Amino acid sequence: MQCPRLLESSQTFGYDRACHAVSAMYPIIVRVGPVTIYSFGLMMAVAFLVSGLIVTKELGRKGLDANLGSSLVVWAAVGGLVGARLWVIVDDLAGFLDAPLSFVLSGAGFVWYGGLAGGIGAMSAFIRKHRLPWLATADCVAAGVPLGHAIGRIGCQLAGDGDWGKETTLPWGMAYPNAIIGWDYPPGVRVHPTPLYEAALYATIFAVLWGTRRRLEPAGAMLGSYLVLAGVARFLIEFLRTEPRIAFGLTAAQLFSIGIVVAGLALLVRGRLARAA
Repeated sequence: MQCPRLLESSQTFGYDRACHAVSAMYPIIVRVGPVTIYSFGLMMAVAFLVSGLIVTKELGRKGLDANLGSSLVVWAAVGGLVGARLWVIVDDLAGFLDAPLSFVLSGAGFVWYGGLAGGIGAMSAFIRKHRLPWLATADCVAAGVPLGHAIGRIGCQLAGDGDWGKETTLPWGMAYPNAIIGWDYPPGVRVHPTPLYEAALYATIFAVLWGTRRRLEPAGAMLGSYLVLAGVARFLIEFLRTEPRIAFGLTAAQLFSIGIVVAGLALLVRGRLARAA
């Protein structure tokens, strides 16, 4: 039996009883005349707002200038988006050269590790500009990043931006027939809803970090813990995704994850040595 498309539009949110395939997508929230509000953009805005509130609170708790919280998040977010997009261009240079404008303006195609690198670079520039202590400020940002990331992944799920995983027969498997990235699977196929898995993992990481933040000292411990937990989470998620394996049977994201886990562990060891000294 073939699974019919639930709605012949770009706004789909439903359940196919015949094939038991969930298609939880709602790329467009509302369209009024020339104004269109996309679910991905809306969730990104919510993620920035929530992260900004958390970073502001942490800056104040650490005796730093809390008024800089929102600006710091904007810098990190813009740097992250630019870094993620640039990495996609490097990965698919031929596609970019074929249609540069449409490639850049497309709402799809953001690389996680490119975003992390870009975000750290922009954050570092902001910290230097305002003469803030790097590790203490980075700890404040690390407190807000995982919850913002979780909210952003919900946006990925609603938009269907191609982050889904491998085929599955599990009852919670989903189809993405109206995704902004082409869904080229035959009717009836379901895949792992990896954006939802990631949202749950990053929300859990936030809960752990937020619950232990008063004990994560000295400076750098929060950042180190975030890097370890986020690196492990992404490393595991990659086993369910369809990304190409580039070395040792691992994807580029997994290799990058190993690197940030090592960096996080180095920060945690540094903190232990500092306490012991």
